[in-house]
Amino acid sequence: MAPLAARLGSARAMARRAPIRPTAIEQRLGTRYTVDTLAALVRRFPDRRFIWLMGADNLVQFPQWKQWRRIARTVPIAVIARPGYGGAVHAAKAMGWLSRFVRPRGRSRDWMNWRPPALVLLRFRLDPTSATGLRARDPDWHLSFHSAAPRDIITRRSIL
Repeated sequence: MAPLAARLGSARAMARRAPIRPTAIEQRLGTRYTVDTLAALVRRFPDRRFIWLMGADNLVQFPQWKQWRRIARTVPIAVIARPGYGGAVHAAKAMGWLSRFVRPRGRSRDWMNWRPPALVLLRFRLDPTSATGLRARDPDWHLSFHSAAPRDIITRRSIL
């Protein structure tokens, strides 16, 4: 795995035009698992609302995650379509439990008012880019994202 500073720099570059703020807050919270990170965020920021963004490829393996049902009960989940995972998402074991909590895409303006568990399946122009493929083509990709003292935009602390 690339150094945290490089992964954060890459995420920031990808999200530069989106209303998304990549953060390294897990390092500050000292959490390793998503379920623990989300619980800590909800406790630490009770006046904020969170939505978990997940690729459709991760939804297929979601039951293998630590306490995946607790994750779904903690925050609404938005699943981003991934090439090749359309049918697999609907046949996924997790969808057997989550299907009754699916919300319509057209009601996305209400996301912040949804009470978990809540799930929305997002569809838009699919990006065929694969992180695995990008890393294979350029194993040293992370070298272009080093900076002297990267700071987390949420905690404003150095991530090194």
